[in-house]
Amino acid sequence: MERQEALNLLHEYVKNENSIKHMLATEAIMRALAKHFNEDENVWGLAGLLHDIDMEIVDYRQTPEKQGAVGAEMLEKMGVDKIITNAIRAHNEATGKSRDNLIEKAIYCTDPLTGLIVAGTLVLPTKRMADLSPPSVMNRFGEKSFARGVRREAIATCPEIGLTLEEFIKIGLGAMQGIAAELGL
Repeated sequence: MERQEALNLLHEYVKNENSIKHMLATEAIMRALAKHFNEDENVWGLAGLLHDIDMEIVDYRQTPEKQGAVGAEMLEKMGVDKIITNAIRAHNEATGKSRDNLIEKAIYCTDPLTGLIVAGTLVLPTKRMADLSPPSVMNRFGEKSFARGVRREAIATCPEIGLTLEEFIKIGLGAMQGIAAELGL
């Protein structure tokens, strides 16, 4: 699958603009991680871009185990590579999919990082992502009352991909700053 086809699918199945921005941010970080690890940036990017494609189809509050699984099944029927669909399943531990390789571990810790970075940006006086620094994100990570919905325990699994929290945040923030205009930040 090419990126444009994935974007078209995304816009077909997801209407919430903030959700689309989250998936674009996840894609950007996954591409940056792929580059860092000398992996396939297109494969990793597609996994990030499509990881929540089923979020408006599945009532994840009622059936959390289906979020990611339904999207992966949909994409498999379209011929999307199992590397991507397995990563999509692995981003949500409720699916029961274990994280067996680097891409699966990466998407799991990347998914919630986007929310922490966006929240960190929105409390800045300028509300510009360019003004956010890795040390500021690190400080916010330590504030449990800040962005309470962010799954810090998932972000904290970044050593499983061979990165310290500081390194992971630096790569993630840099990737998102690279698409800040698309994110409206």
